Amino acid sequence: MRVILKQDIPTLGRAGDIKEVKDGYARNFLFPRGLVMNATVRSVKEKAFLEQVQARKIAKRKKSAEELAAQLNGKEVTLQAKVGEDNKLFGSITNIQISKQLEAMGFQVDRRSIALDDNIKALGNYKVQIKLHDGVNATIQLHVVAG
Repeated sequence: MRVILKQDIPTLGRAGDIKEVKDGYARNFLFPRGLVMNATVRSVKEKAFLEQVQARKIAKRKKSAEELAAQLNGKEVTLQAKVGEDNKLFGSITNIQISKQLEAMGFQVDRRSIALDDNIKALGNYKVQIKLHDGVNATIQLHVVAG
């Protein structure tokens, strides 16, 4: 029986693949769990159409991410933080704080896309990588000053 995988199945393949499986395996395991759909002529055409739509959406998102990256590259963001002895911060600078500051500057950046290698716990200048899309990254300069 030919089936189209709705999601990744480690022993079978990736979502969207068309696979040949035994009838009993499909009827008793895959269909009841909603992991696959029958690979009829109509469903194969529907799958191809959905892939085209998905590819267009991805291309559109990537283009907007590239435009945002061009605007963000080299931007300088300044954050004020409370400082204790030896210029060490109370707490640390988080990606949420950076995201809010970028939003105040007019850039919509999701906090999960801001990659901080280590916790920022001291005053100084830092380079922060922002992953906007697969293969599209921007780098901003972060200045942490006493506030």
